[in-house]
Amino acid sequence: MASNAKIVVRKKVNKEGLYPLAIRITKNRKSTYHYIGHYVDLQDWDENKSRVRKSNTNSVRLNNLLATKLLEVNKALVDLQSEKKDYSANQIKESLYSESKSSTFYDVANDFLFELEENNKLAQLSADKVRVNHVINFNKSKQLTFPEIDEQFLRKFKIYLKKEFKLSDRSIVNNLVVIRTIYNRAIKMNLVDRKLYPFGSDKIRIKFPETEKIGLNKKDVVAFETVKNLTDSETHARNIWLFSFYFAGIRAADVLEIRWSDIYDERLHYRMNKNSKLLSLKIPEKALSILEYYKSTKCSDNDFVFPELKKADLDDAKDVYTKTKTATKKFNKYLVEVAKKAKVKKKVTMHIARHSFGNLSEDKIPIKMLQKLYRHSDLKTTISYQANFIHKDADDALDSVINF
Repeated sequence: MASNAKIVVRKKVNKEGLYPLAIRITKNRKSTYHYIGHYVDLQDWDENKSRVRKSNTNSVRLNNLLATKLLEVNKALVDLQSEKKDYSANQIKESLYSESKSSTFYDVANDFLFELEENNKLAQLSADKVRVNHVINFNKSKQLTFPEIDEQFLRKFKIYLKKEFKLSDRSIVNNLVVIRTIYNRAIKMNLVDRKLYPFGSDKIRIKFPETEKIGLNKKDVVAFETVKNLTDSETHARNIWLFSFYFAGIRAADVLEIRWSDIYDERLHYRMNKNSKLLSLKIPEKALSILEYYKSTKCSDNDFVFPELKKADLDDAKDVYTKTKTATKKFNKYLVEVAKKAKVKKKVTMHIARHSFGNLSEDKIPIKMLQKLYRHSDLKTTISYQANFIHKDADDALDSVINF
């Protein structure tokens, strides 16, 4: 007897009162079921047509998925029948699904996140894990296949992020970038046809919106340098911020990993965490007083200048990352208080030190030199970054027209 497959709803209600969709495989009047991973309300299911009704907001996407799944199963059944062997319904199911490759978004995403962890890219791992979870929670299932991730899915996902999490346009783009990265991996693994790719100029475009980078001006920085009546914790946060600023906005993670042995020949020599680039910068006069402030805690030349990582397990990248992240949060908390006492009205965080250097540099530094100081690999990044702070030409042009 020929085998057949059909999409059905199983009467096993979940906590939300929804029922699971499944593929029923029948052979010799005996059936077995493979659950697809999606649930529907019974009122949204057309039993006669084996389709999700339009009353379900995801009906188009679900029906496309069901059609794809059913087509795959029927094709596999034909292949099995051509072998002229008498398979039972369970054997057919096992043949179809037990050795199938990891083909869901969740499977490929897990591999992607695992690689980030193995390569100690823990900051990216922390951010991208949240973004992957956004996709899974939006889909309400880990059983999300790549053909399901079409333009309609992505447009609804963008609305979901805006409505549920109040994310900025830039943050939404960051979420889309992760989906695109994982989708590209799936294409390379031959898990999805490139023709279904939902990104591109005529589909879902990924373009980072322009954002205004806020940096402190000269008056603000002087106020930060000279503010009085700070607590020890506030003084420490201010010192870390100024140290970063004095060295063209070194990232907090890099500042905390600086050792006394990195300082010689009146220069700071350090390797960046983000791209492993080796940098050597002259120690500005203003930075010397900060170094002097911490000299009393120096135990050896190999000791860290700043205290945050002195008790970290340096063989455990996660421990170093966690302590760095915790420290940065504390710095940002105390910087708010420093700003209040310094009468600086802008929101000051560790990252603002980088922006402030850009703001004060204006057009005083040749773009190539600025690229070197910023440690940017691509000059375009430096140009777009600096464009946020260079207003003189535009201001002069405006004045030339209206001042008459």
